[in-house]
Order: sequence, then C-alpha cells, then structure tokens
Amino acid sequence: MSRFAHVTGWGMAIPEKILTNYDLSEMVDTNHEWIVSRTGIVERRVANDEETTASLAREAALKALEIANLKPRDVDLIIVATSSPEHIFPATACLVQDQIGAVRAGAFDLSAACTGFIYALEIATQLIRSESIANAIVIGAETLSRFVNWKDRETCVLFGDGAGAFVLQASDEPGGVISTVMRSDGSGGELLSLPAGGSKLPASKETVGNGLHYIHMSGREVFRFATKVMSQATLDALAKAHLKIDDVNLIIPHQANLRIINMAAKNLDFPMERVYVNIDHYGNTSTASIPIATCEAIQNGKLKPGDKVVFVGFGAGLTWGASVAEWSKPFPTERRVYPARYRLLARIRSLLLRWVRRIEGWIWGNLR
Repeated sequence: MSRFAHVTGWGMAIPEKILTNYDLSEMVDTNHEWIVSRTGIVERRVANDEETTASLAREAALKALEIANLKPRDVDLIIVATSSPEHIFPATACLVQDQIGAVRAGAFDLSAACTGFIYALEIATQLIRSESIANAIVIGAETLSRFVNWKDRETCVLFGDGAGAFVLQASDEPGGVISTVMRSDGSGGELLSLPAGGSKLPASKETVGNGLHYIHMSGREVFRFATKVMSQATLDALAKAHLKIDDVNLIIPHQANLRIINMAAKNLDFPMERVYVNIDHYGNTSTASIPIATCEAIQNGKLKPGDKVVFVGFGAGLTWGASVAEWSKPFPTERRVYPARYRLLARIRSLLLRWVRRIEGWIWGNLR
C-alpha cells in the first residue's frame, strides 16, 4: 500500500518592525518609486535584537503544530531550510527541537538558499513515503537583514525577515505532495553569495573591512536566470505529476521580484489572478517566502482543500525547483492539542538536561 505525505498544518511568524521604502530612502540613495518599479516591494519586516532565526522558526512551527493538532513529542523530524542559520553549528533545527519539546525528533538544517524550502519539503515527503518517519515539520526561516549592507541599494531594498512552517503527516489516502523537481548549477555560484564566514574566508579584520560578510549579488544575471528557470521548473514538476498547467488552481512562487513572477506567469500563459503574491509587504524572505505566502493564501481563501498548487522557487547556488501538491486539511483527531503550552515544559526539560550534564561532568571529572 502506498503512503502519501499530506500538509496538515501551516504557520508563519514575522517580526513586528516594519521598514518601508520611505524609511530606506533616508538610509541610502533610493526612493519609493524606484524600489516599487524594480521589485514590487513596498515594505519588509526586520528582526529586532531579541528575534532570531530560531525564535521565528519556533513560533511558526508551534502555529503549524496547532493547526495540525499534533503534539511536539509525536514529531519524527525537523528540517530548517535557511540561509541565515543561528550558527554554523549547532543546527538551528536542533535549537527549535529543544525549544518546542520535540523529544523524539531528528533535526538538521538544509542550505539551498531560496530554493531550500522546496528541497526540504521533498526530503520530508520521501522519508514519509519510505515509511522511515510518520510526521515532520519543514521550516523556512531567515534573518537576512543581519547580512545586508544597508549602504548598497541594489541589495538592501530586497530582503526581509520571517519564518513559515508546514507539518507533513503520513496517510494512505492519495493526495499531499505529488511531485518535486530539484535542480542546481554551481557554475553560477558567484552571482549570489555571502563570500566570508565559512572555512575558505573565516572572519578576519580584512574580510570585515572589505564587506565580505554582506550579501553580494549580480542583479541582472540573477534576473535573467530566474526568468528562465521558474516556468521550466513548473512545467517539469507538472509533467512528473502527469498534470497540465490547466489543472493548477494556484501557483505560489518564491517572492523575490514581482517582475520575475510576472514574467514566469506570462511564459506559462497562466493568469496572474491565480498566482499568489505578497512581496509588496514582506520583500524577499528567502526560504520563508513560500510558506508565508501559503499561510496568507489560505487565510484569504485562495487555497482550499483539493486544490492543485505549485510551489516554485530559485536561489543562490544556483538552485531552483518546484513542487506540485494536492492541498490537504488537518487530519481529524479526538482531542484538541495546544502545542504552545508545551513551551514551558520544553524549557524546564532543557534546563534539567543541562544540569544533569554539568553534574555528570563534575562526577566524571572527579573520578579521573
């Protein structure tokens, strides 16, 4: 009997602080009209000092679990797709696992830039189909504002912060994620990069002074690349699912640039009324953009159970891909679950485990 991976929960978390184009015009040589004409962005959210990639991911995950009516302890796997992890290691996903009390879950981060959420969605789907796991949380979370050069008008106008999450659950009922294509071309890696901070260029006085810890982008080349791959990835994923573009109710693209989205829709001969766009309010939130847009599409009645939806995106790497899904709804359950209430228990458990390790360390240190 076949197993299917259904999306049964969804949630988003965004910072409170709003940075408008008018705010940016006081920080860098730009203006509202220029930004809107080039990108379609009106405002974006920016994390404050207390908000981090992990904290936003945690809130999105808890909201998704509440909709799915799933206890954190029943989660088998957490994947955080991010280009702005809390640390190189430990994985941001491990921090989320600890903070929500998912005591039985494996956890890891996935780095595929803005396409990362689609990659993570496919990995969780295939693990469910293979019966390795039954439940997973897939999260896209970013605080890219921490890596933006606010004096570079080519990049600082683009990016925003936020997180979105899906809960995937196994079912014998057909539906859920139907097909996915994942592509890459490392020959274009230099077109969109964060040069320093890794093992090749660890932090130093020179890397900081030369601005190598900021996002670097060749805008025109990325634009040309994106307009080519968005429509083709959509068609490839649909062919793999044995569907046609006319079967699609809604396309939810990565929210990078409104002109790219318009071009992709035109290439597909697909009406923009059935393409969900919210880049005007959030900017490019990278891995978080597709799940955030999905949450809003559901809230606005644009995405309903039974609809065929395409998620499509591109990003640094270069990477691109698309997923086709038959949208689901939460599985019926007997008792209501409130995952946010597990937060205090998770914190207590985390503190106890830290103390146990300290005590064990002290005991073993004195026995040596």
